Amino acid sequence: MFIEKNDSVVEQEVQTDRLIEFDRFTSGVLGTMARLLCDNKEVRIMLKNFRADINSVFERDPAARNVLEIIFCYPGLHALWIYRIAHWFWVGEFFFLGRFISHLGRFLTGVEIHPGAKIGKKFFIDHGMGVVIGETAEIGDNVTLYHGVTLGGVTWDKVKRHPTLEDNVVIGSGAKILGPFTVGKGAKIGSNSVVVKAVPENATVVGIPGRMVMEQEKKDVGRADLEHGKLPDPEAKAISCLFDQIRELEKKYACLAEEHEALKKQLDIVQHRIS
Repeated sequence: MFIEKNDSVVEQEVQTDRLIEFDRFTSGVLGTMARLLCDNKEVRIMLKNFRADINSVFERDPAARNVLEIIFCYPGLHALWIYRIAHWFWVGEFFFLGRFISHLGRFLTGVEIHPGAKIGKKFFIDHGMGVVIGETAEIGDNVTLYHGVTLGGVTWDKVKRHPTLEDNVVIGSGAKILGPFTVGKGAKIGSNSVVVKAVPENATVVGIPGRMVMEQEKKDVGRADLEHGKLPDPEAKAISCLFDQIRELEKKYACLAEEHEALKKQLDIVQHRIS
């Protein structure tokens, strides 16, 4: 009896210790969350960003009809809002909650945004499916991404390993931006391009690997240039240049052939006179 009683007491003490430890954990979590929620500045910024996100859809998608449609029918917007919540937890050092919320967002929208990434105002993901944004990626204001875009890294080291996109950058569908470099303001990346080095401001990059094919004039506009369909084709341009050179060579050959025929006639006349 004494041994059974002693075991019962020990079990009760263990359960009591577990309850105390759980209470400390929950009170610490809830207390930290309460402090974060009481930080009105952060909450105001988040709500302000939500409104700016809706406005950015109206600015960049002519198919958007009303606010209700945007709120319920745009997975890119849902992914961004889920990211902002996950990022809020991540900044508050609730890393598991941040990752878990991000994971739920990936399941619901098909867009994977690491909660550690830094994203500016009026960020727009059109269609959304297949977009991947890594932990150390940094995105400026008025940036537009189309479906299938990857902002990835090229190293396993725990350093800055993802790209930085400055303001007003447009990245076409399927493009891969790989590495810790900067894509300058107003730059455009063509669809399915693979970019592995820095891109200057207002430049246009296409191809695999990405090559700069156009430097645009600097535009003082408050929103991104969405005419990403008007991108040059470097291969077609190279072939066109070859055709131009062939035409020039054909003209020179025709001139030389005429001169040759004229000289041949003169030589025949001279030989006929001599004979």
